[in-house]
Amino acid sequence: MSNSSSLTQFLLLAFTDRRELQLLHFWLFLAISLAALLANGLILSAVACDHHLHTPMGFFLLNLSLTDLGCICTTVPKAMHNSLWDTTTISYTGCAAQAFFFLFFISAEFSLLTIMCYDRYVAICKPLHYGTLLGSRACAHMAAAAWATGFLNALLHTANTFSLPLCQGNALGQFFCEIPHILKLSCSHSGYHREIGLIVVSACLLSFCFVFIVFSYVQIFRAVLRIPSQQGRHKAFSTCLPHLVVVSLFLSTGIFSNLKPPSISSPSLDLTLSVLYSVVPPALNSFIYSLRNQELKDALRKMMTGCFYRSNKLPVFSCVAFRMGLTNDLTFLLRFFSEVIGCFLK
Repeated sequence: MSNSSSLTQFLLLAFTDRRELQLLHFWLFLAISLAALLANGLILSAVACDHHLHTPMGFFLLNLSLTDLGCICTTVPKAMHNSLWDTTTISYTGCAAQAFFFLFFISAEFSLLTIMCYDRYVAICKPLHYGTLLGSRACAHMAAAAWATGFLNALLHTANTFSLPLCQGNALGQFFCEIPHILKLSCSHSGYHREIGLIVVSACLLSFCFVFIVFSYVQIFRAVLRIPSQQGRHKAFSTCLPHLVVVSLFLSTGIFSNLKPPSISSPSLDLTLSVLYSVVPPALNSFIYSLRNQELKDALRKMMTGCFYRSNKLPVFSCVAFRMGLTNDLTFLLRFFSEVIGCFLK
């Protein structure tokens, strides 16, 4: 029996006990981290430097990239450290910080995804009112509200959870510190019920956001189907469907991971679901949104052209830009990074 006053560390759930697989997990998470850092870094630079991207969607995409970077940097580095050094421990303070920042970034991200859905709804269903409903001041207020909501939600949950006495050991059934798994170690019924009440309130807010997203997309699809041009319909669908896929993946895996019946619970299933909703969506968002945005592609080409021009490598990048213009989205991504890396290695 232990309590929170004497507890100095927690034990995280290991991906595997085999050394070979631990190293494999390390390299896999390293690749995901580097890809997410590079992609989101390019997005941040392009949106900040190109005035063509100083639009509501560009502004929200910049904020989304920040939350994606925050989510990745909160959970993945510790998992990489544990896999590389064959350990599962995390300090009490480190666990509290990880739980707070993960909840902060993930809450802000879902709020931003809801706002971006509203942006698409106004752009497609109310294009004449777009400038009025989504002016610079309105966008700043909505983004500030998303960050403030995430901060308040994380503060309330973290402060309440880590004020509870913990007497059920220190082993967490998760590869990072998460509020529901820490609650399982609590022996305070009143504090436990108070936190459950906060979780219910948060779940209701998430449900409201999800209903709003579904309702918005119903209206969007109805408007898109009335577009006479097949090319116009395809363009509208291509910008909306990836967003809905990411939101659905995030919510379905997160809800199932925390509310699944105990009879089907297993460490491997828990780890798979937790990676799906905590690592995969933040890593994929930048690729999904960026590769469907022609203006962002053009901004990246322009930014890299200037970079290579200053490095006296303009002819190399001119070839890269030419190739990019002839490819689909996936090939665009692969050739973009391969050519950039190749240029630096020359």
